[in-house]
Amino acid sequence: MTLMDAPKYDEARARHRVIVGWSIAGGLVALIIAWWLAAGRPIDWPWNWDNHLFGRAAVSRFMKNVEKNDLQAAYGVWMHDPNWQQHPQQHSAYPFSGPAGSTSFESDWNPASPDAEDHGGIHSFRIAAARMYGNVLLVAILVNGAKQNALDLTWDPRTKQLSFAPPGVRLSTVPWAVVP
Repeated sequence: MTLMDAPKYDEARARHRVIVGWSIAGGLVALIIAWWLAAGRPIDWPWNWDNHLFGRAAVSRFMKNVEKNDLQAAYGVWMHDPNWQQHPQQHSAYPFSGPAGSTSFESDWNPASPDAEDHGGIHSFRIAAARMYGNVLLVAILVNGAKQNALDLTWDPRTKQLSFAPPGVRLSTVPWAVVP
């Protein structure tokens, strides 16, 4: 085939290709925006958006169980083990209950516990902010309509477990600020 034998330009086919190309690009942009919105509009890299989505969902499930005072279900979410009662010895680092004066999940989260004097019984909560902090998602939760002094928890994407934020690490409820 020579240049003189080239096929005739098909304007309809060219227009169809442009429309398909822009439709695919627009669809991808719409999917990215939907993913960002579903993840809670994180101010983070896109490869961390799944951590925001699943971490915020785990924190929300945990807080709803604490709100209902269903501490056994809340402990299952905390440890990412809904069948934790079948093998409680695997969670001896932070047991569900323990002797008086010892640190245990029940003593930390029971509304009647003296350790819960910061927030008392949890009647409502709002996830105010979430940011990646190292390899974990740091989540600030405002409890019982508070405007400040957020409860800071972490969610580990590898183990799917919740934990208290490291000492001295607080997430500000003001966007773009991590309070030392």
